[in-house]
Amino acid sequence: MIGRENTVNIVKEYHIGVTKSRDVIFYQIDTEGRCRTGKIMKYNRKTGKRVKDEKVGGRITWVHSVLKQSKDFRLRLPEGWELTQCLFGEHLLRQYPLKNVALVESEKTAVICSSFWPEYIWLATGGKSQLNDRLQVLKGRKVVAFPDVDGYREWKEKLSQVRGLDITVSDVLEKEASFKDRAQHVDIADLLIRQHRKEHMAITPVEKYEDPRLHPTFLKLKGMVGGCDMKKLADVGNLEELDNIKELTDVGYLEELVLLVNELDLEVEGVKRE
Repeated sequence: MIGRENTVNIVKEYHIGVTKSRDVIFYQIDTEGRCRTGKIMKYNRKTGKRVKDEKVGGRITWVHSVLKQSKDFRLRLPEGWELTQCLFGEHLLRQYPLKNVALVESEKTAVICSSFWPEYIWLATGGKSQLNDRLQVLKGRKVVAFPDVDGYREWKEKLSQVRGLDITVSDVLEKEASFKDRAQHVDIADLLIRQHRKEHMAITPVEKYEDPRLHPTFLKLKGMVGGCDMKKLADVGNLEELDNIKELTDVGYLEELVLLVNELDLEVEGVKRE
């Protein structure tokens, strides 16, 4: 969606790491370039959602905890070492002294949003309740805070009590989120991704192909949805009803497929729209 080159640049800029088991490491690096720690999280490779089931390694772990238990004395942290966290992405403040700041809860949200709105430095608190002394590094910056959909009131109240900082709390999610969005605990990244897909849904006319099943968009999406019930997909006539069949697949590109099946009268594996 944002391109390989852009993705590589973002990974380098935020110093994102990965474990041997392919878990993601979000390092916390301060304005002096010192690595405070790293949050280790597992994500589903198909959906991009965080794996929360501890039975399959979904528990959040920390680099400093791993180093404290290391059997290699060269890596092991001393017993008296104490953790002092900083904002995720904080090191970018020194790199971009003139940029305004966007503050979010999740590290993943900060990374994704940085590709959509690069005019901001996207930083993450690491949690809804982490509005503490680490915010003081933002003194002298104009900051826009984008709380998750379930955190607007809490952030609005807490940040109004912070003195010496220029922070505006955005209400875009509070205004735009649907009931379902609230149930799914969406954040600003979800909103930007949704908007991007609406604006970049390129459809090549089926009429250009003698056999519409050879349509490149259909072939791409057919590979994504795998074993989906194509009859159910073909029966969907309203794009707003897509949510009813989301559970059929882990990918989020069904809009294009439904357009091809319904709006363009595409025949799919012998099932033709009436």
